[in-house]
Amino acid sequence: MRLILIDSGVGGLTVARAIRATMPVQMLYVADNAGFPYGALTDVDLVARIERLVVRALDLVDADGLVVACNTASTVVLDALRARHAIPIIGVVPAVKWAASISESRRIGVLATAATVARPYLAELIKRFAGDCEVFVHGAAGLADLAERAFRGELVADSALIDEIAPLFAPVGADAIDTVALGCTHYPLLQARIEAAFPGVRFLDPAGAVARQVARVVSPGGAWRGSVAPDTVLFTAQPEHRGALQAALRAEAFPRLAVSPI
Repeated sequence: MRLILIDSGVGGLTVARAIRATMPVQMLYVADNAGFPYGALTDVDLVARIERLVVRALDLVDADGLVVACNTASTVVLDALRARHAIPIIGVVPAVKWAASISESRRIGVLATAATVARPYLAELIKRFAGDCEVFVHGAAGLADLAERAFRGELVADSALIDEIAPLFAPVGADAIDTVALGCTHYPLLQARIEAAFPGVRFLDPAGAVARQVARVVSPGGAWRGSVAPDTVLFTAQPEHRGALQAALRAEAFPRLAVSPI
């Protein structure tokens, strides 16, 4: 299977991991670091930017499917992309339904970026799937950036992670939260450390559900055809700490790093 994945940084690699664990796949991963963070863009600008990325990526690779591996972008761009492109397009949403289905306390959390929290899509998701739960939502200001830094080998203190997440548990009743839906693909890069910092709470990564959806709706189309090699990560600006980042990407089975402003 030939896939394009798009995110504002390396967070979507958590989705790539889950897809690789499910099926044979070759990927072009577009890391739009020039646009990071997507929450800083208006909806109109975000749709236009990702459309440009998609057009460019499809010029480079004859793909069977496209994954928008970013929660913030998925809340905004999917309908527009599906109206313009014939290939299957899959997005990422916080695992609210899953969290509500397994919570014993009936108090669940959603940990996302401020941009995802602010958009109506999340409120609709909670209303649809978690109506019998008390839901606490927190938009973390800098957790995605901490994940980016940790991925490329920078020292990120546990206290910094705790400072970003602790407000989720601060409101009255939130101490009974037993399950948290992660609403940013960056956060599972830190999941083991987050779970260690908040013992007794389950943090749910939706990447497995995305991989299953890819398997359901995308049909393999044959050998890789494109002007870039398979399993390339294409950055839209020169990334920081390139050497350390390249080593981390190789560990994720992406041996090639390229830069192409879009």
